[in-house]
Amino acid sequence: MTSADQYLAELGQQLRVDAVRATSTAGSGHATSSMSAADLMAVLLARHLRYDFDWPDHPGNDRLILSKGHASPLLYAAFKAAGAISDEELLTFRTLGSRLEGHPTPRLPWVDVATGSLGQGLPIGAGVALAGQRLQEAESRVWVLSGDSELAEGSVWEAFEHAGYERLSSLTAILDINRLGQRGPTRHEWDLDAYRRRIAAFDWHTIEVDGHDPAAIDAAYTEAAGVTDRPTAILARTMKGRGVAAVQDREGMHGKPVPDEAEAVEELGGPRDLRVEVRRPEATTVPRSPGGPQPELPRYAVGEKVATRNAYGEALAALGAARPEVVALDGEVSDSTRSEFFAKQHPDRFFECYIAEQELVATAVGMAVRGWLPFASTFAAFFTRAHDFLRMATVSRVGLCLAGSHAGVAIGEDGPSQMGLEDLAMFRALHDSTVLYPCDANQAAQLVAEMAEETSGLRYLRTSRGADPVIYPPEERFPVGGSKVLRSSPGDRLTVVAAGVTVHEALRAADELGEEGVPVRVVDLYSVKPVDAATLREAAEQTGCLLTVEDHRHAGGLGDAVLDAFTDGRPVPRLLRLAVDSLPGSAKPDEQLRAAGIDAGAIATAVRRHLAGHGA
Repeated sequence: MTSADQYLAELGQQLRVDAVRATSTAGSGHATSSMSAADLMAVLLARHLRYDFDWPDHPGNDRLILSKGHASPLLYAAFKAAGAISDEELLTFRTLGSRLEGHPTPRLPWVDVATGSLGQGLPIGAGVALAGQRLQEAESRVWVLSGDSELAEGSVWEAFEHAGYERLSSLTAILDINRLGQRGPTRHEWDLDAYRRRIAAFDWHTIEVDGHDPAAIDAAYTEAAGVTDRPTAILARTMKGRGVAAVQDREGMHGKPVPDEAEAVEELGGPRDLRVEVRRPEATTVPRSPGGPQPELPRYAVGEKVATRNAYGEALAALGAARPEVVALDGEVSDSTRSEFFAKQHPDRFFECYIAEQELVATAVGMAVRGWLPFASTFAAFFTRAHDFLRMATVSRVGLCLAGSHAGVAIGEDGPSQMGLEDLAMFRALHDSTVLYPCDANQAAQLVAEMAEETSGLRYLRTSRGADPVIYPPEERFPVGGSKVLRSSPGDRLTVVAAGVTVHEALRAADELGEEGVPVRVVDLYSVKPVDAATLREAAEQTGCLLTVEDHRHAGGLGDAVLDAFTDGRPVPRLLRLAVDSLPGSAKPDEQLRAAGIDAGAIATAVRRHLAGHGA
């Protein structure tokens, strides 16, 4: 072994020792999973990673994604070796207030995305690489360190397909094949050829290597960097718990500190204090700053019938003309979501992710990591396929804009498999999310622009398939957190709260009731989260009762959003709710609304019953 290789071997041992020390001090954590990949990390850190730890946002930095996020002690040990954290901070692992959480998050400036929900690192890495190659022509590389257990996740194979199809030569997947999962052996154990055949079928270059041979690892990384027409997967045969006999390649040791810290450290050769001078990237052009002139949004005449999905697509195209950092992604339904309008005007910033909703969201996350502002669209129902990626995006603190079309029973004949009836609940439940549901084209266009002005979090726009009358003039503004009172009088007997398609039904019901001498207030609650609590409280105080009507399931939707405005301890008003209770079939949109009990007739009937029941 050369002196250089000996240094790499010693660095690998240091990473193992520090992983043992951190987990043992914490009394929990994944020591053995960290130990298997220590040599892979050591060679990458010392020889191949180009990164400026003093400037984490350097546009020329390589990106390192630890997909096997439970091996966070290894990552933190590497940060210590690079001088980014101290030994004292290393030993705060998993303690209250520490930046060194059980699984890495962007609380550390050198962590781009949160990991730990397995199967997400490679899909996001593909998005980072795609942005670097297609949008920035960056020379930086994307390194994703994955475990073998997560190769059972379907999202990983979406990523292999996506990256291979896009020829993402800057992407290298380092696969730590240590044979053991959480409860026992993995599906293919050490059969590297089984993995190789599958990955190569997706047009990846593959390299098999002894994951504990620094010289072989070094050569594999060098080979990967020289491949210019496809991504590379390095299949490294490793041993879980490498170097400590009590845990090496032994079942039942996953997720635990080693049994005896002192004995393990001694067996690994004792503590070391090697420092790695990580090579900094070359100087590069700083990306353009986000922001720009206000877009020239489309304008629709009051009374004109326009689908909000059309307004979304046209407004997105206009936004793209004004904001060069805006990119659009779709899941092979752009002709339905209308993101095709953006694609036609800005083809260099449109990305087709095909029917792979997990990869769709992951690619958007990867592009956000690179500083772009992604708008990702598909049917509202199909975002449920990517819920975990959305959840983890909030942990990663990235900013994403999402549009779900074909929401609710109002889509008509396509039937229940295509109807988004749970999406409002899903997005409302996510941390730092904004949920918007426009009822007309001008409102939808304005809300697209509002989404772009937000600086963080997930922003979800729910759009409709059918064309409804425009009720707002183009100059109307719709701030996030607001609402619009469309009908109001001093004698209102009740307030109908609606959003999207049910706003039109509420207006028709209000007109019908008005002719009977029963005035009702109508509130367009286009901002479902955050909700306009002040307007709702005023309406409750003045009219005594709120009736919510929504093209969504009862749980988690508009009704629950309204209820949240009254959880501050003040008296709760009388609340009535109309929502979709049954399982719809195929029918025309107006038939669907009637069958679900959320059309104008149902609203008027509910008001009459309430007033009759209260002697009004």
